[in-house]
Amino acid sequence: MELTETTVSSQTIFQGHIVKLTVDQVRLPDGKEAQREVVFHPGGVAVLALDEDNRVALVRQYRYPIRKLLLELPAGKLDHGQEDPIEGARRELAEETGLEAAEWTYLGHILASPGFCTEDLHMYLARNLTRREQHLDEDEFLDVVTMPFDQLVGQVMDGTITDAKTVAATLKVKVLLGL
Repeated sequence: MELTETTVSSQTIFQGHIVKLTVDQVRLPDGKEAQREVVFHPGGVAVLALDEDNRVALVRQYRYPIRKLLLELPAGKLDHGQEDPIEGARRELAEETGLEAAEWTYLGHILASPGFCTEDLHMYLARNLTRREQHLDEDEFLDVVTMPFDQLVGQVMDGTITDAKTVAATLKVKVLLGL
């Protein structure tokens, strides 16, 4: 069965610094039409930085859309959607935690919420870490928190940590490294 929907028309409702919102009219596989709201996002990166003692660097920050403090992996958007994901990962890890890594492993990517958003998140494992100076963006406020990897896995599994990129990267690293 053909499942593809084709765009009939598209109207940009909002164009911001990070996202663009369109309302699209689409033709469904059965020939009928429907409306779709799409948020275009430049994509992002997330980094699980694991030190020689199997401790992970996390960031605690306030997430305005859900009005909560979250504990999550260092992460951020790709600059203008054209930045190489590994360069974005290096940049975000250094900015948010002050860490640099000599060893990088690509963990794959996840679609954050494909029902309405184009955001594609690339995940990395960073090892062989060196501490440098943190340099946050001027509108960025966060605390760096370090915890044992097994504690992170426990918090992912008991639902304490619910951030999707953190959950996905943590479980991928657990399987990859057998920790």
